[in-house]
Amino acid sequence: MKGYYKNEMANQEVFMSDGWLKTGDLGCYDDDGHFFITGRRKELIKVKGYQVAPVELEELIRGHPDVDDVAVVGVPHDTLGEAPKAFVVLKRGSNVTPRLIEEYVKENVVKYKQLSGGVSFIDSIPKSATGKILRNQLKEL
Repeated sequence: MKGYYKNEMANQEVFMSDGWLKTGDLGCYDDDGHFFITGRRKELIKVKGYQVAPVELEELIRGHPDVDDVAVVGVPHDTLGEAPKAFVVLKRGSNVTPRLIEEYVKENVVKYKQLSGGVSFIDSIPKSATGKILRNQLKEL
């Protein structure tokens, strides 16, 4: 038996009529046919009708020489709906400013992916025991 125990409504939401399971995972594959999970659908940030994957911005920001760790979440925005906001852990001794991180991102992405929600520096990114970013905790900061 496949599905949720005594929860037909949940089964209808995740199982397609042809038997496929909708997991909510986002991914891509390379020229060799290898698949890579890049994020979760429920984590997407909706900016003026566009969908922004936090992991894409996180990978970019993590490439900055002053950044040790980063997490990106969507925050409410009056005109955009949601806006990407970065929570950044800086490397020891760094004196980079939030504005410099915003400029770094701006130079590398289209307008709707820019950090219009801002940048906040924090001591550590909250993560679960398995290393998953606890995005809801960041949204409460």
